[in-house]
Amino acid sequence: MCGISGWSLKTSVGINPDILAGMNATLRHRGPDDSGFFQNANGTAALSHNRLSIIDLSQLGHQPMTSSQSGNVLAFNGEIYNFRPLRRQLQGLGHVFTSNSDSEVLLKSFDEWGMDCVHHLKGMFAFAIWCPREESLFLARDPMGMKPLYLWTMSDQKGVAFASEVKAFLQLPGFKREVDRKSLVQYLEFGFSCEANTIFENVTKVPPGSWMQLRNGRVEQSTRYFRPGIPERHGSVERKQAVDQLHQTLDQVVSEHLNADVPVGVLLSGGLDSSLIAAIAARHSKIQTFTMGFSESSVDERPFARKVSSFIGSDHHELEISPQEITQNLEENVRYFDDIFADWGMVSTRLLYQKCRQQGIKVVIVGEGADELFGGYGVFKKSLEGELTGPRLWRLFQLYRLYAGRRYGDCFFEFSRLMRGYLDESGDDYFHAIRMFESTNQLPNSYVMKVDKASMAVSVEARVPYLDPRVAELAYRLPRDALISHGSDKILLRQMAARYRLLPDEIINREKFGAPLAISWMDDSPGFRSYARESILSRDGWTDTLGLRRAMEDYFDKKKTGYAFPRSISLFRNLAWRLLLLNLWSKHYLSAAYGN
Repeated sequence: MCGISGWSLKTSVGINPDILAGMNATLRHRGPDDSGFFQNANGTAALSHNRLSIIDLSQLGHQPMTSSQSGNVLAFNGEIYNFRPLRRQLQGLGHVFTSNSDSEVLLKSFDEWGMDCVHHLKGMFAFAIWCPREESLFLARDPMGMKPLYLWTMSDQKGVAFASEVKAFLQLPGFKREVDRKSLVQYLEFGFSCEANTIFENVTKVPPGSWMQLRNGRVEQSTRYFRPGIPERHGSVERKQAVDQLHQTLDQVVSEHLNADVPVGVLLSGGLDSSLIAAIAARHSKIQTFTMGFSESSVDERPFARKVSSFIGSDHHELEISPQEITQNLEENVRYFDDIFADWGMVSTRLLYQKCRQQGIKVVIVGEGADELFGGYGVFKKSLEGELTGPRLWRLFQLYRLYAGRRYGDCFFEFSRLMRGYLDESGDDYFHAIRMFESTNQLPNSYVMKVDKASMAVSVEARVPYLDPRVAELAYRLPRDALISHGSDKILLRQMAARYRLLPDEIINREKFGAPLAISWMDDSPGFRSYARESILSRDGWTDTLGLRRAMEDYFDKKKTGYAFPRSISLFRNLAWRLLLLNLWSKHYLSAAYGN
């Protein structure tokens, strides 16, 4: 796991080569073990790399890495989990390797197949390859968007810069710290920016499952190489066969995720998703599991995690986090979340990874992604017969109200455009549409970014087995009736756990525990609530600019929870958290007054 940055320019005039070192320095937390640089002869192409050494810790894995065969140059962030069989395949084709790293396997794969190499890769990745023969820079991102890759298009078509985090662009001349208003509205409504948008103007993301070719400072080609499949017909899936296939796939994927030349731990919440990953991992090796507990909060899953640990025989650790730690670390944390999103767990998760690192753990395996792919959220039940009524537009508005925390309606037409596309491609399958919104918008733009940036902030690699493309492809083919009913969710995962005796019945049948930490502290912890109130109602923040002072005063001073529909705002607590983060983010990233 690493940080990468660089550029493709029309001309190198006006770009000081030392700027590349500045970009690299801003990403050092992502890879403190080593760093490297590459620029072509005229300076129009540049790559930098920060290395977090996980596989082949020697200098043979140094990047940027140059192919002796082709002269291609690689800067790579992520892990290729199938690198060993892929290496053997490439050796059979005549390639010679000098290291044991997955980076060299990726580079040789590009030498052999060009950008078709992405179809051979099973892993999480964002990479840049300079190809001197084509005088082009190639960028790619993994199918599920686990690794971020940002682009800044320079003014006057001077060129395009790329980086693992937006903050690297602050080193470039001409970069303006200006808020993209469309993304700001999306952030306030959903808690994240949809599709390829970011909170900064002229900064976008390489979409998940896409690659780009840059030449002479512009994007010459953009190709979507991965698209989620359409579910099979209801009633067409043989349940036992599907359970066996899912277990076989997850077993292989989890086994590969355990491969590392450094200590590996598994995050265990005591819920179904992380418990399944821990249980499968424990059948391959003795594992260490880590659970987060919270003081001054009714949120506590530690008893469930203990039961799982005892059942699977892991070496278990409990780590406690207090609201004082959140308050003390919140402003520092915000600087790592430069493309702002409002996941409640963003701060506590970073503290958890930090405590894991203090225990000597450099790689953690996490359970994100199962809810989005296997139907674990309550919103999926809306796809069942009789739940949504009326014409299509009214049904979409009913779904929209479940997602939009402000209820302003400012993003409804954008939301309905996305959902109509998902419905059209699937024959009006609302389960598919919900899963697509969850897994291609909310997941890569919020939940997975929390995992990446919280872990990388403390130089820890987080691996996500459920989002391995082999698991995702299997999940996308599963129809609604294989996954949810009025009385249950994630049915296939629960049946797999029972058939293979992976977990205690109490955990298999446990309902999702969805109470976020910061929600409980916003209402239950007087100290945290006072801290949030002071920031949110500050006169130099966003609250007045956005016309939200009355709503926030009603929340903090009159203890109102919201306004009844159809008034604009019905979830004060969600809005308060988003405004708190927005104010703190603005202090760090905007040079002018917040609302300007």
